Amino acid sequence: MTEATQRTSDSGVSIWLDDLSRSRIESGSLQDLIANKNVVGVTTNPSIFQKALSQVGPYDEQLKELGKVDVETAVRELTTTDVRNATDIFREIAEKTDFVDGRVSIEVDPRLAHETEATEKQAVELWEKVNRPNAMIKIPATLEGLPAITATLAKGISVNVTLIFSLERYEQVIDAYIEGIAQAAANGHDLKHIGSVASFFVSRVDTAVDKLLEANGSDEAKALEGKAAVANARLAYELFEKKFASDPRWAELAAKGAKVQRPLWASTGTKNPAYSDCKYVDELVAPHIVNTMPEKTLNALADHGNGAPSIEGTYEESHAIINKLAELGINLKDVTDKLEADGVAAFIKSWDSVLADVQSGIDRVNA
Repeated sequence: MTEATQRTSDSGVSIWLDDLSRSRIESGSLQDLIANKNVVGVTTNPSIFQKALSQVGPYDEQLKELGKVDVETAVRELTTTDVRNATDIFREIAEKTDFVDGRVSIEVDPRLAHETEATEKQAVELWEKVNRPNAMIKIPATLEGLPAITATLAKGISVNVTLIFSLERYEQVIDAYIEGIAQAAANGHDLKHIGSVASFFVSRVDTAVDKLLEANGSDEAKALEGKAAVANARLAYELFEKKFASDPRWAELAAKGAKVQRPLWASTGTKNPAYSDCKYVDELVAPHIVNTMPEKTLNALADHGNGAPSIEGTYEESHAIINKLAELGINLKDVTDKLEADGVAAFIKSWDSVLADVQSGIDRVNA
């Protein structure tokens, strides 16, 4: 293990890889990251699968076996096969950590982001298709996604809640989680192996807010560049601590074996070259955190990251940063609402590309 990734892990952060492909699995790359860089889980999304499935070659053998199936079926078979194989690689870690880590996430069709019942139905289908206890089903934290999150958890299915940008929505996600676990208990499910993370997106907040600060042009605005995303995430951690400590339902559920829904920092690759390439890792270190990283960020952390605790004692400063943004006329809720809408749209665009690429593959191997 590298010194920095080990220090990050020792500080309470679970390092997950934000990438998956057939070639990564078959080449041994994934196993190498587990062995040498403290990787204990994997997340996927439509953009990741778009990149993986656009490759000519790795998926041809399975496409030949599938024959002339419809493209939706082919995509489902290809992606769930990769996730199933990855969960098998992480099974030992899952068992050693009582299924806290060793998780591999797969997302529902992003076109269903505003359809509650269809999301819930597909979450069940994906869970049954992967058929591994250390899988997680990703459901976006849209208003329509919230009841689907509760309903999916109530069935004993582990959930990765994705595309969270605002504190307001994050609080709703925690409430949806606690209600889902309460329903799972009422339905007779063993709570010990139901896992959940709340994927709170980070760097995209700075990208959006920095543009507004640059447009403002004042010295006060300039001083706030690169600070909004970390402040927003740190206040999410403050909310995490408060909610699970104060909700009377949670103490009862925890006594039955339920695990807290950990905050997961997503979108942690640094977009602005003026900022540290470890910024959204090193500035967000605390116990009970998951940080899912693209390999470039993971390598940067391993090479020169800090990994020391960096959230404790920052809440007052973080609140002050958000308040200063408001004084400059930057409404963070407007920013995060747009980021959520843009995030859903971007994943739908990637999914459309997945369908097109896989259809090309079907046509090629059956020519």
